[in-house]
Amino acid sequence: MAPPSSLRDGDLCHYADEDAIEPLWKGQRFPMSACVSGWVMLQRTPAVIPDIYQDPRVPVDAYRPTFVRSMAMVPIRSESPIGAIGNYWARPYRPSTDEVSLLQALADTTSVAIENVQTLQELEHRVQERTAALREANAGLEAFSYSVAHDLRAPLRAISGYSGLLADHHRSQLDAEGQGFLDRIGKSARRMEALIDDLIKLAHVGHGDVQHRTIDIGQLAHEIVGVLREQSPRAGMTVRIATGLKVVGDLGLLRVVLENLLSNAWKYTLRRDDALIDLQGAPTADGQLVCQVRDNGVGFDMTAAEHLFEPFKRLHGDVEFAGTGIGLAIVRRAIHRMGGRLWAESEKDRGATFYFALPLGRR
Repeated sequence: MAPPSSLRDGDLCHYADEDAIEPLWKGQRFPMSACVSGWVMLQRTPAVIPDIYQDPRVPVDAYRPTFVRSMAMVPIRSESPIGAIGNYWARPYRPSTDEVSLLQALADTTSVAIENVQTLQELEHRVQERTAALREANAGLEAFSYSVAHDLRAPLRAISGYSGLLADHHRSQLDAEGQGFLDRIGKSARRMEALIDDLIKLAHVGHGDVQHRTIDIGQLAHEIVGVLREQSPRAGMTVRIATGLKVVGDLGLLRVVLENLLSNAWKYTLRRDDALIDLQGAPTADGQLVCQVRDNGVGFDMTAAEHLFEPFKRLHGDVEFAGTGIGLAIVRRAIHRMGGRLWAESEKDRGATFYFALPLGRR
């Protein structure tokens, strides 16, 4: 007994595999109408042939040089067969109903496996297509945002400049309402400048090569906190930064990450007389360092956390805290570009903790 298997290849029957006492037709292709496997697929029914020389479906000239005297073939998938599987015998033989049923069960199992592979390949192809389309769309959106941001800078400078001149030289000529309008123009112009800067940062973070090297997180954090103390002095602010926090990452991207996380913590603890920012880290068993930036500020409701890292999604209004809503989107993109993970935990009015995980650096 020797089990052969064949697959449909258009109008041809491809003998894909065989386990025979001597070579038969493995790897060869024949017209569907010129072989029993093809007949089984076209008719969608088993073929039981006790003597190949007594059955008109068998091209006997092809079988004369072989050992084959009898066979049983069944379709792989009875509805629209994709192949056939069966047995050969070296003597005249009529297989029992149970033997044919066993062959069909084997064929059905093979059908399920092939369909699963085809489905997986199709899904992978669709994912690749959609991923490519998404990348192209994101690239176009980034280019558009970058271009618009640059184009807006010139007229915005004019608005800021002329409103500044108006305030410097003619403010006293305006009544209280006019002065209020002038202040609103200046405030809106400054907010637009910040938004443009953040849009350009977001575009920059998505481009360029990532230079991986060991970076001391603590040292970088101290530099950023020093700048924050100069720009926005705070009495009663306590900042704790652990030592020995080293990760493998890109210096420019990590600076962007820490600038945004630390400046957010600085801003959202403004109402606390005992404000605290705590930067710590802990290694994991899989060679990562999980860093956390914790504060005791206003926090946020975790039910809205799914939108936390999306551009322009703010959990606090402008009246409470100024901002553009892009900073955390920049952080997420920077961490992902370095191959890391980012997440957050918080409770309203009880502070927030932002975590990011990157490969552990050399000490």
